Amino acid sequence: MQNMTEKAYAKINLTLDVLRKREDGYHDIKTVMQTVSLCDALEVEKDEKIRISASKPYIPTDKRNLVYTACERFFSATGVKGGARIRLKKFIPVAAGLAGGSSDAAATLRALNRLYRTKLTDDMLCEIASSFGADIPFCIKGGTALCEGIGEVITSLRPLPRANIVISIGGESASTPAMYAELSKRNAFSLIDNDGMIMAIDRGEIREIAGKLGNAFEDICAEKRPFIKEIKSAMLNSGALGACMSGSGPSVFGIFQNRKTAISCANMLKSKGYYAFYCTTV
Repeated sequence: MQNMTEKAYAKINLTLDVLRKREDGYHDIKTVMQTVSLCDALEVEKDEKIRISASKPYIPTDKRNLVYTACERFFSATGVKGGARIRLKKFIPVAAGLAGGSSDAAATLRALNRLYRTKLTDDMLCEIASSFGADIPFCIKGGTALCEGIGEVITSLRPLPRANIVISIGGESASTPAMYAELSKRNAFSLIDNDGMIMAIDRGEIREIAGKLGNAFEDICAEKRPFIKEIKSAMLNSGALGACMSGSGPSVFGIFQNRKTAISCANMLKSKGYYAFYCTTV
């Protein structure tokens, strides 16, 4: 096996609660994450060194990119002597709360594991990943899961029923550290109904799932980015069963009963000048 293509799926947070600030400066969270079909694609082949190229000129191709770090950590952990040439085709918006960079790193670890036939289990890959990114372990496993700690404690849940999703972004990106800092400053830790969400998922009721969406960062992020509330209202007025911000923002997603309604909403948002993507759960 000399080369391969690996997909890197985006994630959305069905719920996201920040519980407390830890002594090490990180925050304990509790979140239900879900992978969606919006994805980047990585073409990976063996090389003597680590070489990265990207389809977008603003994507770094050096050690600032988590793909590069993933390569370094993989070769260090396995003792494999070699490198990789990786061509990154970027479709997931950056700094949007969709784990695009983390998913790219996860896809890199999966691809290298197959390419070099190191036979690491997902748990072994997650152990490597947890040293440089809290969302990466989830992105390795994907699906529907409850993530706790700083995101590295993962409990797989019943797969979400296939759902039609619209993701939309209206402008300025959000800094995750800045969002955590503002939350701590206000001591505005919320109580998101994670348990209710898990029960709704277990029952497989998409309308109930959509009614349990919640994100502790949403109101804070929306104060400086009014488009978040505008997009959310537009989605709900267009037939979304529920809508919510993902991650630390600023992307907003809506869950729809059927594909036609979802695509119509995405087209409407595009006509208003927003970025909008139709996708499904995977």
